[in-house]
Amino acid sequence: MMVRFGVFLLWLLHFLPYRLQAWIGNILGTLLYLFSARRRRVASINLRLCFPELNQAQRSQLVRKNFNAFGRSIVERGILWWSSRERIQKLIRVEGAEHFQKALGNPLILLTAHFAALDVGGAWITQSTDGVSVYSKQKNAYMQNLVLQKRARFGKQLLYARQAGMRPVVKSLRECRPFYYFTDQDWTTKDGVFVPFFGIPAATLATLPRLVLMANAKVVPCITRILPDYKGYEVRFYPAWENYPTQDVVADTRRINEFIEQRVREMPEQYFWLHRRFKTRPEGEESFYK
Repeated sequence: MMVRFGVFLLWLLHFLPYRLQAWIGNILGTLLYLFSARRRRVASINLRLCFPELNQAQRSQLVRKNFNAFGRSIVERGILWWSSRERIQKLIRVEGAEHFQKALGNPLILLTAHFAALDVGGAWITQSTDGVSVYSKQKNAYMQNLVLQKRARFGKQLLYARQAGMRPVVKSLRECRPFYYFTDQDWTTKDGVFVPFFGIPAATLATLPRLVLMANAKVVPCITRILPDYKGYEVRFYPAWENYPTQDVVADTRRINEFIEQRVREMPEQYFWLHRRFKTRPEGEESFYK
């Protein structure tokens, strides 16, 4: 019942002007900051590890901004789920579209990361072409069906459960459907390798190099951000990676983290610090989150 009520509120809020929605999102973020001590602690630990040059006051301010960004991402999701194509397009500024257009018509992996406006990039891509993506199954059946429906509301999108593996994704890539893909969450070493992220060994999914080889695909990074002064969002495409992959899967996976780290340094307040990115540790290392 609470889930349905929350969705109803999102639906109501999507009718409001964008600036007002953003303001409400900031309030939600502040409430989450005040009442979610566990997530606040995780974000603080992550920022202490990744930005040791900041003092405690600076990190605390960054944590607050981070919660505000993700409060906004929750509230503004209503725009992506129910607003018209025209309204969504007006809110999005696209940079580097030539890199995306040049790669279309070929197997294409759009490498992204967990920034607050992650779903904005997905919405723009689905309005531009028929793509493929994966999802994690949710405990609430109503919420899962709603998310799948809204992610596929434009065009003819293919959505596969992560548990299905990469075989259907490879098939879709070979059919030249772009794949919007992220790897920047903690993964066990069964599926990933330890490579540095802000100088700290981080368990990182090592699937991207294999996908590129299996589908003969190009990798075009795509990063989204919330623009300042309530000007909407930016979806930025970067040049296709050259000489990728190599024969060294660790080096190829390290390249992913190096790219994401560069983008995080540009807008640290919008990255998903609430996730325990360094949960899996090399053998013998203690947890950072105890």
